[in-house]
Amino acid sequence: MPSWVIDRYGRNEVLRFARNMALPAIRFPNEVVIKVHAASLNPIDLSMRSGYGATALNMKRDPLKLNSEENEFPLTLGRDVSGVVMECGLSVSYFKPGDEVWAAIPPWKQGTLSEFVVASGNEVSFKPKCLSHTEAASLPYVGLTAWSAINKVGGLNQKNCGGKRLLILGASGGVGTFAVQLGKAWGAHVTAVCSSDASTLMKELGADDVIDYKSGNLEEQLKILPLFDFILDNVGGATEKWALDLLKKWSGATYVTLVTPFLINMDRLGVADGMLQTGVTIGSKTLKHLCKGVHYRWAFFMPSGPCLDEIAELVNSGKVLLNISADIRDGGKRRLCLQCSPTCS
Repeated sequence: MPSWVIDRYGRNEVLRFARNMALPAIRFPNEVVIKVHAASLNPIDLSMRSGYGATALNMKRDPLKLNSEENEFPLTLGRDVSGVVMECGLSVSYFKPGDEVWAAIPPWKQGTLSEFVVASGNEVSFKPKCLSHTEAASLPYVGLTAWSAINKVGGLNQKNCGGKRLLILGASGGVGTFAVQLGKAWGAHVTAVCSSDASTLMKELGADDVIDYKSGNLEEQLKILPLFDFILDNVGGATEKWALDLLKKWSGATYVTLVTPFLINMDRLGVADGMLQTGVTIGSKTLKHLCKGVHYRWAFFMPSGPCLDEIAELVNSGKVLLNISADIRDGGKRRLCLQCSPTCS
């Protein structure tokens, strides 16, 4: 089958278009084979191309070190997929061949920039009926990352989110745009921080307040607003030094960041020392801020078919919209081709 693969880490020149990659096979009874109708790229794919997270991901691929050599290559990137089920494992009863599905494949598995991909049945969900495959492929990874941060780590849901004040830092990215809409769908008051050129989009997505971080000192702009119940930080860096001061103290308010040193620590220090350093960092920060009356958390992407089911309901009901350029939505030429050469237009 045709696939886009890499045989080593580096920049774009390491990408190779392969015409005769082996078809993926079902190895466990809970897996399904999906024919890829559309896939998309996320920042994680660009980072993985350069080797980011390789130590942790290789440990996940081969935890018992049964292979004597590194086994990640050739590596197919791509996390999002929208397509049709071609084959099901013996224990899969929820899906059948011909079902239109979408999924986000974990980064330790072979990716979706290929004609076929294998996924666990619990990572797959029925595609929203109102979306084309191209549209659907834009959402699973960022949607599940935001869902993990807000719901799984932050503890917010449709029942307890109403009336809460949410702050989304870095709101104009893929995760941010979904987080804004999820907060509004659950009845929260959402403040979005972005650049001025994204302000109109934020308003269209339902943000109650839009703050332009380029128009002045961001910390001072946010300090004049009422305190928040929840902060999602897609930016990291210096924002962590002051953002937690914007939370309501001793009320269960939570700060969740998606910018963590977990994979970097393991790449730099190795598995054991990297995990130890990560544990010390998260433990000390959690305790430090807990003593100040707020919760400090890290969040990561979590693959989940059941969560995608809930996201699909929000999409089908019109509570979550997609921000896709017209040339992609209308089937324009700017796409990654799997049928011909890499230079094809």
